[in-house]
Amino acid sequence: MIRITTQLLEEVSEKARKSERLRMNYNFHPKLDDPVQRLLNALEPWTYIRPHKHAGKEESFVLLSGKVLAVCFNDDGSIMDSSILSRETGILGIEFEEGIYHMLTSLESGSVVYEIKEGPFIPHTPGTSAPWTPEEGSAGVRDYLCSVFDKLGIPYPS
Repeated sequence: MIRITTQLLEEVSEKARKSERLRMNYNFHPKLDDPVQRLLNALEPWTYIRPHKHAGKEESFVLLSGKVLAVCFNDDGSIMDSSILSRETGILGIEFEEGIYHMLTSLESGSVVYEIKEGPFIPHTPGTSAPWTPEEGSAGVRDYLCSVFDKLGIPYPS
């Protein structure tokens, strides 16, 4: 039996806080080519998961702690839809449809989601990443996130 405990959430969140990318995965699937990918994804404020899409795969997230912004984009980069996952909003999970550009980012420290998607794991490539967004780790990332927050009327995370 696999247990998701508050201690595990705290440990993965601490690793995310210390990570350059401000996020950390904890995989429950033993191999990256498993047919179902199940993992914790700890996200800290200002983490950047470059908007991307999956051909033939949905991706589901259930909030376990914190507050997370989920955004879907049209092919031209305009915002199609968004949700804040939190106890306050009452939205605790989302599913991104296949072939839709999407991203998550944390709005408060200690945010963790349980992620489920069809395997195998395929890293983001130029063909799956949104061409109108900055590459992860580049100088324009913070400005891009600020533009998303501004368009949605969301205060910047502290």
